[in-house]
Amino acid sequence: MEFIWVLFAFICGLGVKILKLPPLIGFLAAGFFLNYVGIKPAESLDALADLGITLLLFTIGLKLNIKDLLKREVWLGTGAHMLAWTAFICFLVIALGSLSLAYFAALDWQVAAMLGFALSFSSTVCIVKLLEEAGEMKTRHGKVAIGVLVMQDILAVLFLVMATGKVPSIFALGLFGLLLIKPLIKHLVQQSGHGELLPLTGFFLALGGYELFELVGIKGDLGALVMGLLLSNHAKAAELNKALLSFKDLFLIGFFLSIGFTALPTLEMIGLALLLCLLLPIKFLMFFFVFTGLRLRGRTAYLAGLALSNFSEFGLIVVALCVDNSWLPKEWLVILALAVSFSFVFTSVLYRYAHQGYSKYQRKIKHFESRQRLPEDVYLQPLEARVLVVGLGRVGKGAFLALADVLGEKVWGMDADRDRIERQKKQGMQVMLGDAEDADLWDNMDLSAMELILLALPSVEDIRHIHDQLRNAGYKGQLAAIARYEDERQELLEHGIDHVFNFYTEAGTGFAEESLLLING
Repeated sequence: MEFIWVLFAFICGLGVKILKLPPLIGFLAAGFFLNYVGIKPAESLDALADLGITLLLFTIGLKLNIKDLLKREVWLGTGAHMLAWTAFICFLVIALGSLSLAYFAALDWQVAAMLGFALSFSSTVCIVKLLEEAGEMKTRHGKVAIGVLVMQDILAVLFLVMATGKVPSIFALGLFGLLLIKPLIKHLVQQSGHGELLPLTGFFLALGGYELFELVGIKGDLGALVMGLLLSNHAKAAELNKALLSFKDLFLIGFFLSIGFTALPTLEMIGLALLLCLLLPIKFLMFFFVFTGLRLRGRTAYLAGLALSNFSEFGLIVVALCVDNSWLPKEWLVILALAVSFSFVFTSVLYRYAHQGYSKYQRKIKHFESRQRLPEDVYLQPLEARVLVVGLGRVGKGAFLALADVLGEKVWGMDADRDRIERQKKQGMQVMLGDAEDADLWDNMDLSAMELILLALPSVEDIRHIHDQLRNAGYKGQLAAIARYEDERQELLEHGIDHVFNFYTEAGTGFAEESLLLING
């Protein structure tokens, strides 16, 4: 990556970070600015962008459960929304064309439908970044959103096959052989250890899956996703994902920069792109009503729909095909690139306030819920609990086990990751499934006998929001939390958390105190 890209990506990213906005907005702005001043992208930028997307899809596969894709709310929700949205855009484009508006007048209904199809996809890159930063990849709404994105990727592959006429090679059937060598792949990961060989193994598998699928005429990104999926239940899947996290985030900067190099827009194109983004609330409402119609809870439908309310980089591929076949003027490629960029900004800003929005409009949103809940949405209540540990990762699980040794069945644990909860139940732990940012959960839970709640979560913003939810629900007990850095610790104390444990510094103190028992005991 050339220094000029690093320089402007850093300046713009830091600038929007100071404004408390996601850095990806700054990276998009940097790309458009560099294009405006006449700096040309090198081929290495596209290579970095492609590598970032490949690693992203591989890490999605690591965290994906194939059962989630087979749920009706995922596959039927994806199909129903795509058909409804495509029909809506097709009708709108024909209506605008009948008014002889620029860029619409020459479009027939087939091309209008193609444009609607291109705009029906949601951005995998944008949504996964948002969910990861919010720590919501394993929540109910996060899994629904990721499932929809994967289904959209599958439909994208089918579209490319039909649109380009490139039928996969007969050797593509041999890809089913990956199931036979799955034990070998798992063994390779197990033998890679915990050092620099582990991320290298991740690169090898992600790029290997990409090249293997490309070799037999199938979109390589799907190969990276499948390779990650084969390792999703491996004991080292989470560790491998963390080892690749920094690489993935760095390479994805190349992707956001590359969008700005698509073409230089005119004011008319910018205006049209902004008008397309005005349709995003309709896209959100379609997702919301499709999801609630499939009996998802109002909160899940609201958060998943809001995350999915953007345009996708895949839409650029669809429009590029239309331009190559002279179905659309080349200006549409610029318009859609701008619309995709603006939609990233739209989603990034709004999703930051998604939970506050739900708290404010909770009663109205719940009005659209089905009375009959899906099995995944029925939560167990912690009976006679004095202490509740929220977040059962390594730190939370350790705290739970230590407290359970003292208080026994008076201690409960809670986590939003269904797979983690099932594993811990098999280990005999008294745990329950629940999303701590779910206002409905606290409103319907009896908190009167609870004396202490420990928030073992990585996100300061999430901890602050849960604190507010608990106080609004009438919780009068003590609240404790963890923090990684001293400034985060001070921020949480000022917000009203009773005790904040800095596990980087205080873990060393605890280690020393326990070790002294070896010589003083």
